[in-house]
Amino acid sequence: MTTWNVRIGINPISWMNDDLPSLGGETPLETALKEGAEIGYEGFELGNKFPKDAPSLRAVLGKYDLACISGWYSGRLAHRSAEEEIEAVGPHLRLLADSGATVMVYGEVADAIQGEPRPLYKRPRFQSREQWQAYCDKLTVFADHLLKHGVRLAYHHHMGAYVETPADVDQLMALTGPSVGLLFDTGHITFAGGDALTVLNKHLDRICHVHCKDVRANVVKLARNGNWSFLQAVINGAFSVPGDGSVDFAAILTALYRHGYEGWLVVEAEQDPAVAPSYQYAKMGYDTLARLVREIPSLGKEAA
Repeated sequence: MTTWNVRIGINPISWMNDDLPSLGGETPLETALKEGAEIGYEGFELGNKFPKDAPSLRAVLGKYDLACISGWYSGRLAHRSAEEEIEAVGPHLRLLADSGATVMVYGEVADAIQGEPRPLYKRPRFQSREQWQAYCDKLTVFADHLLKHGVRLAYHHHMGAYVETPADVDQLMALTGPSVGLLFDTGHITFAGGDALTVLNKHLDRICHVHCKDVRANVVKLARNGNWSFLQAVINGAFSVPGDGSVDFAAILTALYRHGYEGWLVVEAEQDPAVAPSYQYAKMGYDTLARLVREIPSLGKEAA
């Protein structure tokens, strides 16, 4: 039987939202780890409740035989020099490298409005090719530094930030060096107006990490028409887990398989656990991805 060398992990945001503590902020980390392991997830991305030193982190995850997948890093290269960012990332880089993670989720938070009560159209934008190039040059230097420590930069295109739309992703990939990997987020690229499969196919060579997030198209439409903020959209259910929205994960995962992607498929779906119970939805996301990971190799073989 043909198998596919990917692992299915999850972000703790299904249980607790660091940006919006009212969504599950009271939930203990142990609850998320215990339930995630019970469902079948092999690893977790990090969040604010995880230990910040490698021995403690390994002990917490090891209790449930879970891997450290990665961890979000709030970058500010739009304002900082590469040298300043390299100095700032030191502790986080050491934590990831010493904990066995091979990718770092990089999110540009300089001028970003993802956590502010402002409509998404007011997000920051680079105004010229020169601004884009200056930013991308710094990003490449920073990514080169991470690679020296065995960690690949996985750039997270994100609503409310400089790199949000498919056109932004195209620019980022065109102007950065190969050390800059792309974190492909199915939910964010769909919310940003893109066709997830089209964007994926365009940048398959650079994708080093995948966030599997579904989208409720009717809520996204309301968010756009109503000029909602990002957090308003989250609270009202714009995102969900794979299998509960409009994203065609069969097509997405088939494209990744045929290209030879090996790495993590991470369920990351920020929503209100009071409305979408954490265990139930985390299991739905896992079951959807696990079924596709089992089925796609045989389907791909037949298609070939």
